[in-house]
Amino acid sequence: MSGVLSDRAIRQMVADGQIRADTDIIPGQIQPASLDLRLGARAYRVRASFLAGKDRTVVDRLADFTMHEIDLTGGAVLEKDCVYVVPLLESLDLPAGLSGAASAKSSIGRLDLLTRIITDHGHEFDRIPEGYTGPLYAEICPQSFSVIATKGQMLTQVIFRDGQTLIDDDALRALHARTPIVSGEAAISGGLGFSVDLKPAQGTLVGYRAKPHTGVIDLGRLAHYRPQDFWEEVHSETGWIILDPGAFYILVSREAIVIPPDHAAEMAPYLAMVGEFRVHYAGFFDPGFGWAEAGGAGSRGVLEVRCHEAPFVLEHGQIVGRLVYERMRDVPETLYGREIASNYQGQGLKLSKHFDMS
Repeated sequence: MSGVLSDRAIRQMVADGQIRADTDIIPGQIQPASLDLRLGARAYRVRASFLAGKDRTVVDRLADFTMHEIDLTGGAVLEKDCVYVVPLLESLDLPAGLSGAASAKSSIGRLDLLTRIITDHGHEFDRIPEGYTGPLYAEICPQSFSVIATKGQMLTQVIFRDGQTLIDDDALRALHARTPIVSGEAAISGGLGFSVDLKPAQGTLVGYRAKPHTGVIDLGRLAHYRPQDFWEEVHSETGWIILDPGAFYILVSREAIVIPPDHAAEMAPYLAMVGEFRVHYAGFFDPGFGWAEAGGAGSRGVLEVRCHEAPFVLEHGQIVGRLVYERMRDVPETLYGREIASNYQGQGLKLSKHFDMS
């Protein structure tokens, strides 16, 4: 049976040597439908973002583009607007039929920390081809805040797909009829559409905008930083806001979303024709996200939004993204928000876990 591999299958991949690491895989890396990947000891400051290309390895490209090396063993600053490549502790030896897809973890996306996986002979970011054997690398580009990164930290995650896993719109409608996957009417077209909430039930706070000049964020410090030192509050009394070019915003979806235990989902970029902005980080939603039996009762999606060339008016209820659902090959042993403790189950508008929101 095809589908996304569960935690049980990922543990078996480790036992079979299909997932390897310089140091032992720790239990906390294995999520319901994904594996967290750890930074290695060295970062390479490079001149530009790159893909290896089908005839080259990442090491070949590093020889062309590296400016200097940085030791991450005790932590080091990765500066805003610079590009770094970090070899990861994990490598893969995938069998035929098995492929991978990577994404930044939720807290990393909410810091506007562009983090993507690249592979030897690769021609796409965050995609690991069927049967890939070789090392993994993280390309890291801090876009709003400089950060302190340390060896062993987990900034990215990877899911493994056995064959065709995506479900079409008819299957998604049937799933919604059987087990509601969103509050209100389901806007299904190429996945589940979701819109932005700019009319909160209480107050006028609708989001946060990253400040242009701030201090450094240590990725190892949780619930530590004051939001007001890094973010400006965005308020609306009209049901609309104007996005400024180049600015980064944290907003929230109007809909509460549910991922049943036998499915996973990925946030897909929305069509550019809807406006001069993008909900620009793809992200995975584990089985159990928003699931009532896992303590969710529907969870709203946090939106990481960047405006492009021109100021743009964003209206309450405007469709800004879509969730593409995938079938699991089997139900995970652990569910997001139940056995796996989460900062974001049942969430509304919320910054990353590095900020003290009390």
